Amino acid sequence: MPLPTQPLRKLGFLTIGLFDGADPRAGHESTLEIIELGERLGFDSAWLRHRHLQYGISSPVAVLAAASQRTSRIELGTAVIPLGWENPLRLAEDLATVDLLSGGRLNPGVSVGPPMHFDQVKDALYPDTAGTEDFGYERVSRLLDFVRGKPATDFSGAEGFEVFSDRVQPQAAGLGGRLWYGGGSLRSAQWAGEHGMNFLTSSVVKAEESEDFAEIQLSHVRAFRARHPDGERARVSQGLVVIPTDSATAEQRAKYEAYVEKRTPRTATTHGPARLMFAPDLVGTSAEIAERLYAQAAFREIDEVAFALPFTFEHADYVQILTDIATGLGPALGWQPSAQG
Repeated sequence: MPLPTQPLRKLGFLTIGLFDGADPRAGHESTLEIIELGERLGFDSAWLRHRHLQYGISSPVAVLAAASQRTSRIELGTAVIPLGWENPLRLAEDLATVDLLSGGRLNPGVSVGPPMHFDQVKDALYPDTAGTEDFGYERVSRLLDFVRGKPATDFSGAEGFEVFSDRVQPQAAGLGGRLWYGGGSLRSAQWAGEHGMNFLTSSVVKAEESEDFAEIQLSHVRAFRARHPDGERARVSQGLVVIPTDSATAEQRAKYEAYVEKRTPRTATTHGPARLMFAPDLVGTSAEIAERLYAQAAFREIDEVAFALPFTFEHADYVQILTDIATGLGPALGWQPSAQG
């Protein structure tokens, strides 16, 4: 196995939080239990995907508020909140509130672009302003400004018995430095660096200079750090689907291998006008996955990961996968679990 350039410093996981539309509470409860398990296993962070008008968590910030009261140490992130669905001022209030409730553990990840299936949803989401909404980087800039304490209004002071602030309240110290941008293009990587954000590399990227996924991801990491005030110390987290099988049953291994086999063909070529490329899923023993990760140029550039759990597995499968990541794959990558408390 190739030697790592540096040990893995932070190990996290990402889940979509699927649920049955006929019994949505059970799926949300399962997600909370998985986050609690992650903390017990020593993971550094747990991240939630964001889905609208689907059977996946539509309000990760609310779910993470609940998770903050059932955990004490693990960092809680979103990967990612699509800002096209959000009012940046209102989101800043929610993020600050949950960060305070968590004791400063929130790591909000965001992205830009029009909402998915915008033509079908615009009349419900923006009935009066759909044609004038800005879904570009300016939306992130507004969120950054509000979270970091810039005035939202020119009015403040007392009015009768009520006192008003010109800044978003509450203010959560340190939250402005824990905002992440999820990007899949060189421009997004550069923009995130220029604005002092952290960077979540995407498992879906644009093939702008290469058709090799790892090379594309590496170019994004380097472009981000080249524009970031902290340079090589700027935080980057890599996101990939990994499925270790060390303690899996024969039935689980067969299911995992079939899942990866079904998804692998999409990784062989670019897709659509944007020339999108998908990361290959990694399935096998912890030692096999570690070897494949060390072979990736992008992985050798980072010391944080948020491994994605597959979309459609059962709760017991996630327990097995997380346990193997924490006890097998993580240590194989030089990671040490965080202490409780």
